[in-house]
Amino acid sequence: MDRWVGKVAIVTGASSGIGAATVQALARAGMIVVGLARRAERVEELRKTLPPDVGRRVHAYRCDVTSEESIVNTFATIDRQLGGVHVLINNAGVSKLTCTLLTPGNAEDLRTVMDTNVMGLVLCTREAFQSMKRRQIAGHIVNINSILGHKYVPFPNLNIYMASKYAVTAITETLRNDLRNEGTKVKVTSISPGVVRTEMVPEGKQFQDTPMLEAEDIVGAILYALGTPAHVQVHEVIIKPVGEMA
Repeated sequence: MDRWVGKVAIVTGASSGIGAATVQALARAGMIVVGLARRAERVEELRKTLPPDVGRRVHAYRCDVTSEESIVNTFATIDRQLGGVHVLINNAGVSKLTCTLLTPGNAEDLRTVMDTNVMGLVLCTREAFQSMKRRQIAGHIVNINSILGHKYVPFPNLNIYMASKYAVTAITETLRNDLRNEGTKVKVTSISPGVVRTEMVPEGKQFQDTPMLEAEDIVGAILYALGTPAHVQVHEVIIKPVGEMA
């Protein structure tokens, strides 16, 4: 991680779960970390819990990844204030467990999932890459995917969430081809966890006996991928808790 010390990392969905844990880990590793979230005040609260020498490297920016205008404006501000991005962690994601694909009036919930998990990821990647390209930076893009982006699991009410993660798998491969065609040395990595104990997992009996990962387990994979030599690209990391059936 030494080559990233003092460099700028952007983490989307930074207010909780994997995003919040990633903000802390990257800041502790010496990076300047921008936590993007609609609830930016939660990132600010997180910053205040860190040791002063770590917390001063954390910046909270309000950004709604379902809005192209919000993404474009936020990345422009980061370029202007911090000099641009070196690492992007596409972590923002949502699921809507209150409906199925066949539930009447479900369109708004389904669009929210696709706009966050797919379009938000693509547009944040576009803006990060343009920042890297302008500055000729060999940066790194990490997509937080899911085991559900690789196989169908009949969990109730996953509706379009699984399709959104299958899209992330395809988008990651497309990005590798696009980055190669651009003649850049920008890396892209997909990290696909099983069930992670975060706010996205509903309380109740559905998951009470399900083995789960912790957010810090995923952060370990992010640090591993970022810490590889410049000529090494980790394409895909699949992480499951011991005993998971999926």
